[in-house]
Amino acid sequence: MVTNDTTPKSLDLKKIIQTLWENKKKFYKVWAWTFVLSCIWIFPQPRFYTSSVTLAPEINGEDVGGLSSIASSFGFNIGGMTGQDAIYPELYPELFGSPEFIVSLYGIQIKTMEKEDEESIETNYYTYIRKHQKKNWLTLPFNWAKQRISDLISPKEPSSDNIADINPSMMSYSDYMLMQAIMENIGCAVDKKTSVITISVTDQDPLVCTLMADSVKEHLQNFIIRYRTSKAKEDVAHYQLMRDSAEIEYNKAMEKYSLYCDSHMNTILQTYQSERDKLESDMMLKQNTLAAMETQLQTTKVKLQEKTPAFTTLKSATVPIKPAGPKRMIFVIGMLILVTTVKGFLLIRKDIL
Repeated sequence: MVTNDTTPKSLDLKKIIQTLWENKKKFYKVWAWTFVLSCIWIFPQPRFYTSSVTLAPEINGEDVGGLSSIASSFGFNIGGMTGQDAIYPELYPELFGSPEFIVSLYGIQIKTMEKEDEESIETNYYTYIRKHQKKNWLTLPFNWAKQRISDLISPKEPSSDNIADINPSMMSYSDYMLMQAIMENIGCAVDKKTSVITISVTDQDPLVCTLMADSVKEHLQNFIIRYRTSKAKEDVAHYQLMRDSAEIEYNKAMEKYSLYCDSHMNTILQTYQSERDKLESDMMLKQNTLAAMETQLQTTKVKLQEKTPAFTTLKSATVPIKPAGPKRMIFVIGMLILVTTVKGFLLIRKDIL
């Protein structure tokens, strides 16, 4: 009679520990090789620093990204949507993925920290990223071979030497990859509850990341100001043109009226008086038009000032003292834990299976 033993078998922890203890010398060898190889790999990696700046934007009491926005997505309008910006703080991180915005950062002038064995570099950010980035010397042969193979398969155009030649809408492969690298170094986060904006920049030089954090903040502020005030600026320019035109017409009417009065000073004919009244009426009409345009111009200037947003810097960018990475000790310890886990599983896999 055949019986099926369906009783679950439990692991013998004592036997597993004994197996691991008996093979402890194998762990020593693995740890030694892992430690040496991890140090060889991680120590040549260039260190990088991170600097950040925190802003609080002015929202002007609008219902930005609130209940009205949610209701509008379902086709309802519960008020509070008039005058709302199309770009509100929650969308600012998307702006940092725009090629136009990233390319506008290329011309920023930077300066590296002075060191004993290295001279300070002063150039624009684009040239600095292209030509002055340190790399792990262990990866140079692999990168060279990868680049040669890639060029054989599909030749790539080199990066542009002149920033003015870079077209954000039609970039070469090299310029596109450089832009992607810069995007990874620049980050923007927005607190959905408070709308506080945090801009962070990572770079191999502590002074460069600090200068770039301040510059990116200025670029973001200028972009938002241009967006928020574009319509108001158009109104100001429009009414300025109308006001200047009205002033020219008024001056012509006044000059014509004055000349007519001077040339008919002693004339008492009714035809003269009728023509004088006509010229005077036209002059007064032009004067009223000029006054109305002047009032409208001043009103639009006030609206322009109201539309100009204000940004409060909560935390300024400071030069970091300690590097943000790579975490060398954490990397080495993590690799030791990983190989210990893998080696231990290989030794006791028969007992587990």
